[in-house]
Amino acid sequence: MATDAPPPEGPVGTSPAQPTTEAYNAVQASAEFADLRRSFRSFAFPLTVAFVAWYLLYVLLCSYAGDFMSTKILGNINMALVLGLAQFATTFLIAWLYSRHAATKLDPKAEAIKSRMEADA
Repeated sequence: MATDAPPPEGPVGTSPAQPTTEAYNAVQASAEFADLRRSFRSFAFPLTVAFVAWYLLYVLLCSYAGDFMSTKILGNINMALVLGLAQFATTFLIAWLYSRHAATKLDPKAEAIKSRMEADA
């Protein structure tokens, strides 16, 4: 909820020092930052490709394998519904796996880089 009240006044001159552009460029060129990017990419890219392939398979099955997708599983529940719901389950599974990966692998590396930049500034 937006208000017209101004933000609270803080102590003057207590904002943290900001790193320079050169410091950002140095961190970006560092092996530690490259390792952080590699950790992210080695997780994100394969899962993205796998999910897109899984989604396209579902679309292709719906388009061209109508007999298979209309196969009854239980009552009025057919293969198309089961695979469609599996798309949602897969999405939540990937989100959970990513949050776990980020917490264990990415966040500690990013925090180390951030702490070193703040100490140097």
